[in-house]
Amino acid sequence: MNDPLSSFDLDDPELPQSIRKAALRSGGFPYDEKLDREEYDTQLYALQKQLVLLQDHMAKAGERIVLVFEGRDAAGKGGTIKTILENLNPRYNTIAALPKPNDRERTQWYFQRYVDWLPAAGEMVLFDRSWYNRAGVEPVMGFSTPEQTALFLEEAPEFEKRLTRDGIRLFKFWLSIGREMQLKRFHDRRHDPLKIWKLSPIDIEALGKWDAYSDARDRMLERTDSKHAPWTVIRANDKRRLRLNVIRTVLEGFDYEGKDKKAVGKIDEKIVLSADDFLNMEGE
Repeated sequence: MNDPLSSFDLDDPELPQSIRKAALRSGGFPYDEKLDREEYDTQLYALQKQLVLLQDHMAKAGERIVLVFEGRDAAGKGGTIKTILENLNPRYNTIAALPKPNDRERTQWYFQRYVDWLPAAGEMVLFDRSWYNRAGVEPVMGFSTPEQTALFLEEAPEFEKRLTRDGIRLFKFWLSIGREMQLKRFHDRRHDPLKIWKLSPIDIEALGKWDAYSDARDRMLERTDSKHAPWTVIRANDKRRLRLNVIRTVLEGFDYEGKDKKAVGKIDEKIVLSADDFLNMEGE
């Protein structure tokens, strides 16, 4: 059977219906329909009120929180971050989306420029891609050597152990989407004048490196999942379920004044997985 993705032209304004229909269920996603919009809005409002209470707790307790968001291009990292921050104080809750390193930064210890973005007391930093560039994008696209990647995979757990020992609360999210869903989102970006800026030449090149990214992801999860800094994998074909479950995962990690367990709700175990569970599933 021919692969319908291999010959599809992203510049074709008509996305084949076969790809559209397969997109939501691709990558093992367990639902046939997106979460209802009204239900999503109701749940999100309740969760965002809990985030405001968590913010107050951060200020009083001096909590330092780091959220790391990784995943393939178009997995939903930026939209999830925006949803979390929508009603929080930008003075204490910030995005770290670092550009490619300059000439000076390329000569530094690899983690050095990320250390500058770590939070102080009462602050939360959300990394839209992070030091894990060295485990995924860089080796797949040829921006780092095998030796540099091997050193990173050895050092990352130790680096994170030092962060957590110092009291930083570290959450690492891998957002997993299926191949058809990535193509659909790339196609939508290509043909939306308000979103086309999100599509880069590297994104397009990544379409032909699906397997290489999968191999890099699996190696990263195997080598850097730890008790002190575990990975949480979230199936992200439905952005609404993705966002709700990321917020729930963060809120579940804290006890704070006014916490309402009913408002927080239950994490959806069909789409929220440990690294081990994800790696042991067939067809991912």
